Amino acid sequence: MDLTGKTALITGASRGIGAAAARAFAGAGARVALVARSADAIADLAGEIGPAAVAIPCDIARYWEVEQAVRNCLTAHGSLDILVNNAGAIEPISHMAEADPDAWGEVIDVNLKGVFHGMRAVLPVMLEAGGGTVLTIGSGAAHNAVEGWSHYCASKSGALMLTRMAHKEYGDKGIRALSLSPGTVATQMQRDIKASGINPVSQLDWSDHIPPDWVARALLWMCGTEADEFLGDEVSLRDEDIRRKVGVA
Repeated sequence: MDLTGKTALITGASRGIGAAAARAFAGAGARVALVARSADAIADLAGEIGPAAVAIPCDIARYWEVEQAVRNCLTAHGSLDILVNNAGAIEPISHMAEADPDAWGEVIDVNLKGVFHGMRAVLPVMLEAGGGTVLTIGSGAAHNAVEGWSHYCASKSGALMLTRMAHKEYGDKGIRALSLSPGTVATQMQRDIKASGINPVSQLDWSDHIPPDWVARALLWMCGTEADEFLGDEVSLRDEDIRRKVGVA
């Protein structure tokens, strides 16, 4: 995938999937805007990537910060062609009767409202430019109830509907909206899940999880026309056929 001349804004870029995506997109020739709350981490990553990267500290749960991040991206790179809605949270994991309402709501703020904030901020820019690609990290939890994950399941289900809405409203105006369900990935989130000891996912061995680089490569593939059959829908990296197309089988 050659993304020379394109700009990608990646949320949750400080570690895990986001950091892997930043390296992969930059390696494909794109300019990248690294968005996360961890200012030091994205500054270090931007330094590693070089002039093609800019670090933009931002809390995606706050719309005005996301809007400013988009403006900063445009100032730094001159365009915004791809959004990767990657930032996500799952802590605290708990049963519903014991969940802290404020902490539960904070996960919704990141996983659902954060996705909306990203879309809301970039869509006018992309529409004015004649199109763009909006990628969102989804989850099998969007489709199945998982013990202890009421906030995560609800938010991921809602985020998938936002992808479908973006396609419904703007697919004929050049907006390519897709969701990626990667399966379980070897990131800090999986360490948190493991520590909870709740539900079968916490019982998986570390070797069961795919590396973040596989997800990054899938995201790159989704920027091309070969993924157009999934517009407004979800790509599953559990699918062996998709893994072959991405080149990670």
